[in-house]
Amino acid sequence: MEQAPADARSAHLFADNLKGFLLAVASSAFIGASFIIKKKGLKRAGACGSRAGIGGYGYLLEPLWWIGMVTMIVGEIANFVAYMFAPAVLVTPLGALSIIVSAILAHFILKERLQRMGVLGCVLCMVGSTVIVLHAPEERTPSSVEQIWDLATQPAFLLYAASAVAVSLVLMLHCSPRFGQTNILVYLGICSAIGSLTVMSIKAVGIAIKLTLEGINQAGYFQTWVFVMVAISCIIIQLNYLNKALDTFNTAVVSPVYYAMFTILTILASAIMFKDWSGQSASNIASEICGLITVISGTTVLHSTREPDPPSSADLYAPLSPKIYWHIQGNGDLGKLKDDDLLSGEFVAVVRQDYFV
Repeated sequence: MEQAPADARSAHLFADNLKGFLLAVASSAFIGASFIIKKKGLKRAGACGSRAGIGGYGYLLEPLWWIGMVTMIVGEIANFVAYMFAPAVLVTPLGALSIIVSAILAHFILKERLQRMGVLGCVLCMVGSTVIVLHAPEERTPSSVEQIWDLATQPAFLLYAASAVAVSLVLMLHCSPRFGQTNILVYLGICSAIGSLTVMSIKAVGIAIKLTLEGINQAGYFQTWVFVMVAISCIIIQLNYLNKALDTFNTAVVSPVYYAMFTILTILASAIMFKDWSGQSASNIASEICGLITVISGTTVLHSTREPDPPSSADLYAPLSPKIYWHIQGNGDLGKLKDDDLLSGEFVAVVRQDYFV
């Protein structure tokens, strides 16, 4: 008599995990395509105005960027629903599939070449994702938003959340103005740390919606709206700094580095808050970790085989250093002048390339 309910519960959990898996795959396809569409939009906007990487917002008037945004929103909605059914340990690593989609599309659309080792990286991502799916934990869904609030206010998760916010503030206020244009970890560190909190709040809102649809109304709890406000705030911050990263660095670099950092921090946050690994055997946990390492290795291989962005036209016409000397030949005489020296109006000179030091 006890075996039948246990089997029914196991079948129900498997069905939920399968729904989460399929939604996560669809989400990855949309999000991977959105990276490429938004990149094209950012390039168009940067060609006739201030680039997003240096604080410009001209991309808001670019239709192609908005198409990319809509595509990303569709993918994020699918991802949001996936978190309602499956644990973050299962859903988040499947984001590696978006790396594969963006790499393939970048090869054909952005002409960022995908080489043979890049294909191996894609295969590693798929193998690692498969291992994670096969050993995904069976999540115990809280029965009310109050239970989720209790999980979110436990000391261990509060310490993690405070650390994530503190690191993000340091990166935003101190590191971003100084190193944001040269170090990819600054923008993506902000996206990843805030993103892990985004996933936790989105998962909480998703569970609240799921319970409400099942007839257990959660809209009357103030905790539900706190989670909603946290999710919206975090999403806005993520999008802002992700746009900066995409406009400043090669898509082939942004996608895998962002994925690796975001996935690790999200799984850590989920393990602390929802205790995803509680009750799992050591072998299953080890398999999931191995699958994650395989996926991260695949993204690393994929990144290492891609070509960097060519220099922008603005870089080709950067001002010369005042310390540079010019050898100038005019009227048969050879002179040596500094860049800041003024030439006489009567001095007719021709700058010869073979005299440039």
